[in-house]
Amino acid sequence: MKPGTPERLGAHVSVQGGVEKAPVRGKAIGATAIQVFTKTPSQWREPGSSLESHAAFRRECERCELYSIVGHDSYLINLASPDPLLSARSEAAFGAELRRCEAFGIPYLVSHPGNYIDRRDAGLALVGDEVRHRIAFCADTCHLYSAGYDLAGDYDGVWRHWDRILGLNQLRCVHLNDSKTGFHSRRDRHELIGEGSLGPGPFRRIMTDPRLAHVIKILETPKGDDGVTADRKMLRRLRRYARGGRPPR
Repeated sequence: MKPGTPERLGAHVSVQGGVEKAPVRGKAIGATAIQVFTKTPSQWREPGSSLESHAAFRRECERCELYSIVGHDSYLINLASPDPLLSARSEAAFGAELRRCEAFGIPYLVSHPGNYIDRRDAGLALVGDEVRHRIAFCADTCHLYSAGYDLAGDYDGVWRHWDRILGLNQLRCVHLNDSKTGFHSRRDRHELIGEGSLGPGPFRRIMTDPRLAHVIKILETPKGDDGVTADRKMLRRLRRYARGGRPPR
């Protein structure tokens, strides 16, 4: 990390009991950044949210000194779908996600582009050609590795390819996840940092790569029984990587 660059490292945290409960949970694990759902991600139903809840979330973020906040949208949204009914429903739900993020003061929303089925060009157009000036990107280390981008064996090559196609200047967030499955498995199974098939190497590089110093880094690794201890351990591990340290014997 460049000297003077504020750390932006944290985890996806629970919003049980209300979105305004998330910042204190982030503070409790030692996070300087958090990611949240603003609604139940596996349901279409839109929640009611009050002005008091919006203000409480912003106030708690300030109190907990959390200034790097990321939202994540519903898993049901498929903006690339060729099905007109699903496409319309997805657009409405995505618009609601954006409005909630604005109300809570959340500057970034992570969205999966969706499945275009067999209409690639139409799917790409649906996802965001008209608003591409508002679109940046989030990389997931497990997704990249499982899709055939070898962060473990060719770290620099993967990021050169990213820069050529998307531009590193458009990278705003990295989801830090090791992988339970092997390289190019095409299976999204997250593992604790340094304990899966990616191993410690790529994460050491990410935590010391000056090109990524400004990027928000979010854990989505297994939470464990209490939802706290594993995240704390992973954040300590990543900070040790950032300092160039190795695990104690």
